Amino acid sequence: MKETGIVKLVFASDNVNKLNEIRKITPPGYNIISKHDAGVSGSLAETGHTLADNAAQKAMAVYDATGLDCFADDSGLEVEALQGRPGVYSARYAGPGCSAADNIRKLLIELEGLQHRHAVFRTVIALVTGGRVRYFEGSVSGRIASALSGKGGFGYDPVFIPDGFEKSFAEMPAEDKNRISHRGKAVRALAAWLAETAGNKDVDNTVD
Repeated sequence: MKETGIVKLVFASDNVNKLNEIRKITPPGYNIISKHDAGVSGSLAETGHTLADNAAQKAMAVYDATGLDCFADDSGLEVEALQGRPGVYSARYAGPGCSAADNIRKLLIELEGLQHRHAVFRTVIALVTGGRVRYFEGSVSGRIASALSGKGGFGYDPVFIPDGFEKSFAEMPAEDKNRISHRGKAVRALAAWLAETAGNKDVDNTVD
C-alpha cells in the first residue's frame, strides 16, 4: 500500500442510498466506488439461502470481474409474528420486479390486526480481499409500525421503529440512523477491520 495512496474498494451495488450511508462511515484513505464505476453493469445474482450467501455471491462476482477488492451487503427484516419472514427475501418480498412500497404494503397487510410486531433488521457484509472472504454483521431490534411515517431512508425504513425510539428510521436524521442501524453496525465492523489492516494489504489497489 502506498503511503500517500488511496485504496480503491468496490461496493458491489449501484444503490445510491446505501453508497452514501457507507461512505459516511468508512475510514479515511478509502475510495468507495460503485460496481458501475468499476465497470460492472447489470444486476447481480442473489440465489443464496442466507444473507451471508447472497453477500458473498455478489462480492465474488464483482471481484472476479474486476480483480479489485470488493464488498457487498445483504440485509433482511425478520418479523417474529411471520416466523422470520421476509428475511433473506426482503428486497423481493412482494414478487419479482416489486418496489419498496409493494413490499411494505404486503408486510402491513400480513400484520394487520396483530399486536405483536417485534422485528429484527440484520445486515451481513462480505468483503473479498485477495480472493478470501471475510464477514461482518450488524443487527437492530425494533417493531413494525401500523402505518408509514417519514420521508427519509429507503426500503422498510418508514415502518421500522428501533427499540428505545418512537420515530421510524425514515424520520431520523441520517447520522442518527447510521449510529444504531444494522447496516451502520456492520459497516463500522468492516471499517474497524480496514483501519486495523490498512498497512498490511496483500493486494495493492491504490490509486494516485
